[in-house]
Amino acid sequence: MSTISTQIRNFKEPTKDQLLYAFFSIPDAPSPSSHEWRTKDGSNEKHDPPADIDKMEISAVLTLGEQGIEDAYAGKLYLIPPYLSFISLDRKSVRFTMPLSTVRRVERLNARAGVYALSLITWHSSKIIVQLTSLRPTADAFCVLLRDALKVELQRGQMKVVKGFVKTCYSEHLLSSSSSSSSVTIADSSPATEREDGELVPETKEGQEASEPEYLGGLGLKFKFPGDPRKLREASKIKLWTTYLKTHGRNLTLLRYPQCTRLVQVGLPNRLRGEMWDTLSGSLYLRYNNPGVYDDVVRQIREKTGTLLGKTSTSFEDIEKDLHRSLPEYAGYQSEEGIDALRRVLQAYSYKNPHVGYCQAMNILAAAILIYMSEEQVFWLLEVLCDRLLPGYYSPTMHGTLLDQRVFESLVARHLPDIRDHFQSVDVQLSVASLPWFLSLYINSMPMIFAFRIVDCFFCMGSKVLFQINAEKLLLVQDDGGFLSLMREYFSTLDDSAHPTSPSPRTRAITCFQHLLLISFREFSSITSEVILAERRKLRNEVVNTIESFAKRAAVRNLRTFGRVGKERAGFVYDALYKAMCEEPPPPELANGSPYGLSSKDGDHGEMTGVTTGTLVQVIDGQQEKVETKIGLKTFRVFLGEIATWARDEKVIFNGFQQRIDRQVAEHELIDRLFYFWDTSCRGSLSFQDLVSGLDGVMFNDLMESIEWFFNLHDKDKDGYLTKDEVLTLSESLLFIFRHEIGDTYLGAVSRFMSNAFEYGDALLDAGQGRGAGDDHGFGERRGQEREGYANLGMEEAGMAERKRAAEIGNNQPYLNLATFRMVVLADEILESFFETDLAASFRLEPVIDLELPTHASGGLLGDLWSNIATSDNKRIFHKLSDELGKTIGKHQVMYRPAIGRYTRAEEPRARESILSPVPSKSTTGSSSGDSYTLAPSTSSSTLTIEPPLPPLPHDDNLAPALTPSAALSSAGLATMPHLQAVSAAFLERTPFAIDDVGDEDGDDEDDSELDEVHGGDEDDDQVMDEVDAFLEANDSGLSEADKQVARDLVNAKPM
Repeated sequence: MSTISTQIRNFKEPTKDQLLYAFFSIPDAPSPSSHEWRTKDGSNEKHDPPADIDKMEISAVLTLGEQGIEDAYAGKLYLIPPYLSFISLDRKSVRFTMPLSTVRRVERLNARAGVYALSLITWHSSKIIVQLTSLRPTADAFCVLLRDALKVELQRGQMKVVKGFVKTCYSEHLLSSSSSSSSVTIADSSPATEREDGELVPETKEGQEASEPEYLGGLGLKFKFPGDPRKLREASKIKLWTTYLKTHGRNLTLLRYPQCTRLVQVGLPNRLRGEMWDTLSGSLYLRYNNPGVYDDVVRQIREKTGTLLGKTSTSFEDIEKDLHRSLPEYAGYQSEEGIDALRRVLQAYSYKNPHVGYCQAMNILAAAILIYMSEEQVFWLLEVLCDRLLPGYYSPTMHGTLLDQRVFESLVARHLPDIRDHFQSVDVQLSVASLPWFLSLYINSMPMIFAFRIVDCFFCMGSKVLFQINAEKLLLVQDDGGFLSLMREYFSTLDDSAHPTSPSPRTRAITCFQHLLLISFREFSSITSEVILAERRKLRNEVVNTIESFAKRAAVRNLRTFGRVGKERAGFVYDALYKAMCEEPPPPELANGSPYGLSSKDGDHGEMTGVTTGTLVQVIDGQQEKVETKIGLKTFRVFLGEIATWARDEKVIFNGFQQRIDRQVAEHELIDRLFYFWDTSCRGSLSFQDLVSGLDGVMFNDLMESIEWFFNLHDKDKDGYLTKDEVLTLSESLLFIFRHEIGDTYLGAVSRFMSNAFEYGDALLDAGQGRGAGDDHGFGERRGQEREGYANLGMEEAGMAERKRAAEIGNNQPYLNLATFRMVVLADEILESFFETDLAASFRLEPVIDLELPTHASGGLLGDLWSNIATSDNKRIFHKLSDELGKTIGKHQVMYRPAIGRYTRAEEPRARESILSPVPSKSTTGSSSGDSYTLAPSTSSSTLTIEPPLPPLPHDDNLAPALTPSAALSSAGLATMPHLQAVSAAFLERTPFAIDDVGDEDGDDEDDSELDEVHGGDEDDDQVMDEVDAFLEANDSGLSEADKQVARDLVNAKPM
């Protein structure tokens, strides 16, 4: 059994709009649930989806409403209903994305002549000034669209949802606690109102219990967060973030200025980390647009299975196996509360996304995120990770991970050629260690407190961060084992001093991890998102071909039996099947499988109906079978058209300009009948094994076996007899197979077959020989009794009784058995030749050469122009135009390619010969020495030409040249089986690091004196930012001094 996926081949380069949505972390399309909101009484109201409002971009200058806090930045302002976004000209300094429902007021400012400026007041009372620098008509049009979009949001009621949603964010609690504690300032705080982790303790009156916080949080709120809060300087980070969030908005209205990136690179505070991941990744907007979806999914799973342990789901079983392997050293996952939360998140995601399901390493990622985020937040963050940030990483083929391994190797060869040469000389595979890094975002490889800082940068700056992290001492590696040991040792020393012998305490305080970030962001800053995308485009086809080759070998190897087909021909069957699945994808429940037995009509969440027909997961006698891909009838028609000449229509077209062959899939009852004939399990679908077994039963038959196979194909009830209707259906099947043959030779043969079949069938009925001794229907016995009754009647009465009996023989009564059918076929030399050689030869297993991957244009004006011109639709238009021109000049000709091709010229059909009273033929030179009812084959006809048999295909157990582990990994990053085992072992055994142990928020650390020496006792909070100053990137506002002055003047401008 095997699974076959065409997802990697169906990859399409994202469109301009998709890239825009991804850049601003905007959901691709509003969910249907986003049109629902809760009223004051708790009921749900449905509103119409947003009206189609055009997207628009305009040049603008962004200025904060408070003087002197931030510089003004020039950039582009995008209206993407229902969102408003901005990006600076350098595409890295300033950006924001906020729902229009968070905009409270928009006013036009009364500025100097020629300046068109708007003032936007957000939900959090932040003032944003946008100076529109385009032409006046363009600015007016933008304002009209903005006004219409705001009206739509008001009508939908989304602005009423904001208040309840922001209460789930920790930043609201942080700033409200900070503002309510008037005695606590940022410069002076007392231990009575602040913990070591920076959390402000709300004041409670004596005898009053502290209320539970409304904001969402992870397991760390109960089981504490990894690391020592004092060493991590949580209190200082919280103060810095509090200052930033007060002036730059928060959660839904966050403005990301350069200071935001600096704060992220220093490391997010534990209590704010979950919300910032939510905001920076864009999963916040999914949660905002889909309230209650996660709870609904969990409820559906519980209702349909009784528990959260589904028995018909391979994903659920894999999740159960990995639950207790997920960060077992963390206290939260040593309790049932943490395990249950992790189970619910993973099951809910795999349930809602059956095309992804569950992949190894997803448990590590979810377990780590769940420390800082609630279950609902983790659920939506997994959506963003798997679909946008890390596409293909957690798919069944993991093609995204393998592709990025090749990209990583390419970047190492470009930037670190010495390491590449050394690794090649000692045959060390870089992906042995880097594959777990990428899959788990370094969480499973290094101490969590450092891995989480990498994840902070990953959500803030994108996937390029994964490629910039670098390690040293690699030139000492001699083999794969040494490479893994070196990296494990290096990661365990990340907290050590990078300069232990320095006399300066501040220099000694620089850790190896800080040194690692310094090298990564400064030395490898040239590795940008554009560079990574270009490398992915260049290497994608190579990786896809290797994955497909590996999947093909695995599918053929997993076949239960080959029969007479053999391994090589089975590979050709796989190629034809794969091509058919690419052209006509089977339903998701057949191709990708519905691990929960979901029917396709059940929508996104599905309806758990047990194991439905065609599902991949089969449960027999309580035992679960392996997952297997199956195809439906539509895909089978395309598949059969690839291997059977009579199952397709091939037109050779001449139009005076070109000669081409158009191939179309034929549709006929014979193809549908063959589909269900091969479906021995009666599930309405066929697997790879079913196709191989079915071809084995027809391609290697001799004359008698082919006749019996064709008879059984049309014997619907499998009683050993054909009814009159089935005889007619069989004749129609023969006519369908012979429809494109030259002349009327085959038409005459089918005509003679029908006449002989009915003539001999009626004669057998008249003779009382319709059934033998083993007739289950008792037809012969009843017929004999009728004959005895006729003997006692007169001639007239007997004739009337016979006519009445003939009328009673219905079209669905047993009529023709196998022996009679064989005799009728052998009576015609044309049909005898067809069943002897032509039927089996019409199934042709050949290498599929029409399976090239789409190539990406090299870029530039010509490349983009050609990619837009050379499309399938344009080719069809060109062919249609050339055909019309050919008809105009009289040179258009269409010829159908014969399916059999035995006869090369037209020939009149021979006169019908009765097999009951055969007439000697003049052209007969010999007669059969056997049955007197069988005609002797003619040898005088010059039109009867036998094609030479196809040469036997060489038998080779290997479908493709075997790849050595070195060649496989270096060519496409695809790990062989030992490599996969090593990766699995790396995930199953995570090295615990002592530095990850949680610290007491109120306790004293033995190293406090050293910390005070390094930070100077009462440290200045701004010193927290010192470690990122070495790799700060320059930020360009894109404005001249005069433009900056205009922007500053707008801060004090009054509304018109």
